Order: sequence, then structure tokens, then C-alpha cells
Amino acid sequence: MQGILIVDKPAGFTSFDVVAKLRGICKTRKIGHSGTLDPMATGVLPVFIGGAAKAVDMQQNTDKAYDAVMLLGRRTDTGDVTGETLEEAPLPPNLDEAAVRQVLDRFLGPQMQLPPMYSAVKINGQPLYKAARRGETVERKPRPVTIHSLTLTGRVSEREYALHVACGKGTYVRTLVEDIGTALGVPATLAALRRTQAGPYTQEQAVGFEQIQQARDEGRLEQLLLSVETVFAHLPVWQVDETGEKRLRNGAPVYRCAAADGLVRLRRDGAFLGVGRVKNGTLHTEKLFVERE
Repeated sequence: MQGILIVDKPAGFTSFDVVAKLRGICKTRKIGHSGTLDPMATGVLPVFIGGAAKAVDMQQNTDKAYDAVMLLGRRTDTGDVTGETLEEAPLPPNLDEAAVRQVLDRFLGPQMQLPPMYSAVKINGQPLYKAARRGETVERKPRPVTIHSLTLTGRVSEREYALHVACGKGTYVRTLVEDIGTALGVPATLAALRRTQAGPYTQEQAVGFEQIQQARDEGRLEQLLLSVETVFAHLPVWQVDETGEKRLRNGAPVYRCAAADGLVRLRRDGAFLGVGRVKNGTLHTEKLFVERE
């Protein structure tokens, strides 16, 4: 079994919990995931099964999209409502949808963001959340992130606002929400988060544990898997012949390759073989997703 399963992660599960559960359902330990989600978050979690696990670190499209609920008037130690309250404050009478919408444009484009203490970012080899659980605060450096779009989609309650965020790799929506609160002059925290897109994968493709287990019981689990080729859909296709495939399968280069320098998607007779790299007319294997002969 090899492919990518787009899991609709339920609240209360860590990303590792998802992998552990799927190892039991799929009866394999060769499983990895991309784009960690916090336990409180739900939504799109791409899980790479079998030989597809080799592609986890090869993704180029790492953009994400989220539906978030921002709670104004409260700040917590974790940046979301699962944490301990550090500060509460009343909202100014003039703070309404128009005021929120007015500050959102400030956060568009490239910027620097300070990783939260409750995060998996490692400082001196240790995840920050471990230090945070001990009550320690570690000095952190702001990291570059990009917010592609930030939209107010509605008012959930007097203190809660629904946002849609499209962003680049490494963006913490918890931190973004806190920063929006600072711009509004009030404390803020994340009340809910759902990832709607991770790279090329969307929530329309996502399936829950019940669906996955049922497919397994009915012997059709592989029908839920997307091809590992979807990770490389942005790469140009290069067709190889039988001789070229044999050479690539055995780690030998293919000469006189007319493709432009760079990565290519390798195919033969419509079947995906893997990824190659062309340099000065010579094609080398980067990663194959077929068994070598």
C-alpha cells in the first residue's frame, strides 16, 4: 500500500496520535505526516503511507489555509482557549467589525513572527513546549512568514470574530490572532481553528477515522489514497523509455537528456516512477517510488 491519505483530524488528537491510530488501521509502521496541527485544531492533515512516506520532506507547496475564530478580551499562556488565562479586559465600545477589518491589511505579505512558547520549534535541540510546560520562557528570534490573505468572514458573538487565513510555511495563527488583538488595543486568543488546505490538498478530499476504518473493513482502503505523484504536480513531466527506466531503477544516470536543468517528474507509459534531476543533459534519480529491480 502506497499513497497519501488526507485525514480530517478531529479535535483532541495530536498529529502523532493520528499517525499512531492509522498505523493500527493500515497495519504498517511506514507512515508519516506533514504540517503538524495543534490538538485543538481540526481539518486537513496529509498522511503519507508506505513508500509515499519518502515524499514527506520533498514538498514544495507548503502554503496553508485556515478558518479561525478570534476571541477578543482574553490572553492565555498557550495562545488559545485551552490555556490558562493571563489577562482579561473589556472591549472598547467602538470595537466592531469595521474596526477589526481595518487592521487586517497590516498583516498581509512577508513579515517577522515570534514563535509561541507552546510550539514544536526547537531551541538548542529542545521543543519550546517542553520548556513552557516547566514554566520556563526561552529567548526566541522572530522568523519570516507570509500572509497571502486575511479576511473577516463574520462575527460569531460579541467577542468572537471569524477569520479566513491563507499563509506560507511556519505561520502560527495563534500568534497572528494575538498580534491582531495588539493592533486593536485588546488582548486576544484563538478560540477555534480548522485547516481547510495544506499544499495542494483540501478539506473536500479529507476523510475521518470512521470512513477510513470502514474502507479498511470493506477492503477498499487503497481507494481513499491519492497518488504520491500529487506532491510533485508542479514539476514538468519527463518520459523515459524502457532502457532509461532500467538505468534509473538501478541508480545509473541517463545521458543526452533534452530537459531543462532541475527536477522533473519521471513517467513511463503513463505510470509515475519518481523524481529525477537534470543537470547539463544528464538525468539522475532523485527519489523513486517504485521497487528497484
